[in-house]
Amino acid sequence: MTRKLFVTTALPYANAAFHIGHMMEYIQADIWVRFQRMQHDMDENGSGQPRVVHFVGADDTHGTPIMIAAEKEGVTPQEFVAKIAAGRAQYLDGFHIAFDNWYSTDSPENVDLSQGIYRRLRDAGLIYTKTVDRFYDTAKGMFLADRNIKGECPVCHAKDQYGDNCEVCGAAYQPTELINPYSVFTGSTPILKPSEQYFFKLSDPRCFQFLKEWLNTPGRLQPEMVNKVSEWLGENGEKLADWDISRDAPYFGIPIPDAPGKFFYVWLDAPVGYLASLKNYFEKKGLDYDAFLKDPGAEQVHFIGKDIVSFHLLFWPAMLNFSGHPIIDKLKVNVHGHLTVNNEKMSKSRGTGISPLRYLDLKMNPEWLRYYLAFKLNSKVEDLDFTGEDFVARVNSDLIGKYVNIASRCAGFIAKKFDGKLASTLSDNAKEWIARALNGEVNGAHGERQASIAANFEAREFGKALREIMEIADVANRYVDENKPWILAKDDTRIAELHDVCTAALILFRQLTILLSPVLPHVAARVQEFLGDAGFTWADTTGAAVYETMLGRTIGAYSHLMQRVDAKMVEDLFDKPAPVAAPIVAAPAAATAAPAEAGEAPEAGDIEELAPEISIDDFTKIDLRVAKIVNCEHVEGSSKLLRLTLDVGEGRYRNVFSGIKSAYQPEQLIGKLTVMVANLAPRKMKFGVSEGMVLCASAKDEKSNPGLYVLEPVSGAQPGMRIR
Repeated sequence: MTRKLFVTTALPYANAAFHIGHMMEYIQADIWVRFQRMQHDMDENGSGQPRVVHFVGADDTHGTPIMIAAEKEGVTPQEFVAKIAAGRAQYLDGFHIAFDNWYSTDSPENVDLSQGIYRRLRDAGLIYTKTVDRFYDTAKGMFLADRNIKGECPVCHAKDQYGDNCEVCGAAYQPTELINPYSVFTGSTPILKPSEQYFFKLSDPRCFQFLKEWLNTPGRLQPEMVNKVSEWLGENGEKLADWDISRDAPYFGIPIPDAPGKFFYVWLDAPVGYLASLKNYFEKKGLDYDAFLKDPGAEQVHFIGKDIVSFHLLFWPAMLNFSGHPIIDKLKVNVHGHLTVNNEKMSKSRGTGISPLRYLDLKMNPEWLRYYLAFKLNSKVEDLDFTGEDFVARVNSDLIGKYVNIASRCAGFIAKKFDGKLASTLSDNAKEWIARALNGEVNGAHGERQASIAANFEAREFGKALREIMEIADVANRYVDENKPWILAKDDTRIAELHDVCTAALILFRQLTILLSPVLPHVAARVQEFLGDAGFTWADTTGAAVYETMLGRTIGAYSHLMQRVDAKMVEDLFDKPAPVAAPIVAAPAAATAAPAEAGEAPEAGDIEELAPEISIDDFTKIDLRVAKIVNCEHVEGSSKLLRLTLDVGEGRYRNVFSGIKSAYQPEQLIGKLTVMVANLAPRKMKFGVSEGMVLCASAKDEKSNPGLYVLEPVSGAQPGMRIR
C-alpha cells in the first residue's frame, strides 16, 4: 500500500517573527519530510510508487494578544497578522524549509471546519453552558483570556506561568487556579466576574475511555509522553476537567454558532488550522480533501514541543474523535524538547538568544545549522543545547573535514587527467572498499548501513543516522589516504590506478550525498548537477545503482561546496543584551533593620553629605519611573542579590538584580511599587543582565547603622509614571 502522509508542525502565534526554536522544529520536520519523499512503496500491482507527502503549516492568528497588538498599531487584526505573515518566507526559504502550503487560522476553511466540529460535539452531548467566575481586568475593561494572565503554577510553583498550562511542568489548569495572578496588560490583580461560558465535557467517561486507548496505541507517541499524559488522566478519568472553549467579546476569533457575543477559545480552532491548511492546499491543487482523509493509507504526523502537549494529547484528539473526524485513528504525535544555549534557556535580555535572521545576515550557511541540529536530534523528549564551540567543531569536522573533503581531493584529477569521465570499470580492490564503507556491523549482524540509516531517519533518530553516515565518510577518507591520488597523479605508469581510485571515491561521495540530502538539500542539488544526476531516491543507495550507473559517466566541473565555519561569525550570532541599567549593590549589612518610628530623628553623622549642586538640565537626564515588583526571588550563588521582575508600563517586564538581600525577603517585596532609574547603560553580570536600578535609602555608614530601605510611592501611583 502506498503510504500517504500529512505532516504538520505547531502553528506559530502571529504576534512576532520566528525565533530559533521555530526553526529547530521546522528543520526537524523538513528533514523527515525530505527523507519520506525519497521513498517508494509497493502498490497493489507490486510496482514501486513514490510515497505521497503533504507538508503544510499556518499562522495561529486568533486571540486577545493579537487584538491588543493590532489596536496599539492602529490597524485591524487582519492587517496585523498579514504583516507578520509577509515576513515568514525569508525564514523558511533561508533555511531551506519547504512547506507545500503556508496558511492562516483566520480563514474561511478554518471557520467552516471549526464550527462543524463544534456542532458535532454539541450533537454528541459534549457541549454545555454554565455561569462561571472569570478574571476581569478593571483597568483594561475586559475579560482576560488564559494567556493574558500570569502567576505561579499551582502544581510545581514555577513563577510567571500562563493561565492555561505550565511551560515548566506541562500541567493544564484553569486560570483561577493560578497563585498570585496578574494581568499581562496592566500588571494589576484581576477580579472575578461572572460570565456564561461554553464547555467541552472532557470529564465524560467516553472521553477517558477513548483517550486511554488512543494514547496507548503502539507507535502513536513516545513512551515517556504516554506515561506523562496518563498521569493527567488518572486511574478512571477523575483528573480530567471540562474545558472552557468560549471567550467573551471583544475577541478576535471565530464566532460560536448560535451564541451572540461568544467566540471559540483560540486553542479550539488553532489545531483545526492544520486541516484548514491541508484543505486550502488541496483546493489549489484540485485534490479531493475528503477522499484523502478517508484513505486507509493516509496518516497525519505532527511535530510539537513539549510545552504544549496537554492541548495536543488531551483536548485535540478528543475533539477530533467525538466530532467523527477520520484522521484521528491515523494521527501520530512527535514531541521534542526545547533548544537551549550553553545549557541555559534562551533569553534575548541575557544575551543568550539566537536570531535566525542575524544568522542569515552574517552569511552563515543555513545547512550548517540544519546539520548541527540534526546531529543532536533524537526521538526522545530531550532538550538540545547549542554551544558555539561545539557547533564550529562539529560542522568543520564532519561536513568539511570528512564529507566535502572527499570530492575536493579527487574531482580535480578526473577533470584534468580524464576529461571529466569516470572509469568504465572498477578494480576488485575498489569494489571491496566501497562494500566496506557501505556495509557494516549493524545491530551485531553484517548488513547494509543504508537500511539502518533509513530506519533511524524514519524513527527521527537523526543523530544516529548522521553518525552512521560519517562512519561511511571515515572509510572513504581512509581509502583516499591509503591510495594517495596526489602521488599517483605524478606517475604516468599508474594513471589507470588513479582513475580507479578517484572514481571509487566519487562513487562513495555520491552515496554520502544521497544519504545526507534530507539534511543538506541545497548541497545535494549542486552535487546532482555536478555528477549529472536527475535526482536522488533511496533506491540509489542499494544494489547496482550504487556504482554501476556511475561507471563511464562524464561529470561536470567541481566547485567548492561549503566553507568552514568562522568562529567570529558564531560570536556575532548571539543576541546582544537589550539596553538595561546597572544594578545597585549595597554594602554588606550586619542585620535586617526595621523602619524607624515616625518622628525619630537620625543621629548627626548618620546622614551622608549632600552631593555637589546640579542644574535642572542635569536632573532631567535621569528618567525615574514607578515600577511594580511583579516577582522577586533569591539569586543562586549570591549572598547579596535579589532578582526583581519589574513592570515599568512598557508592555514587557524588566529583569533587575539589586543588592538588598540583607534587608528583605522576596515575599516582602512582591506586589509593591518602587522607583527605578530607567535609562542607565546596560550591565551584564555573572548571573544575567540587569535591566534597571531600583532606588534605596540608607545611612552614610551602613556598617555601623545597617539600614536599607527600598523607596515606595504612595498608593495610587501606576507602573510607568515618571518621577518629576
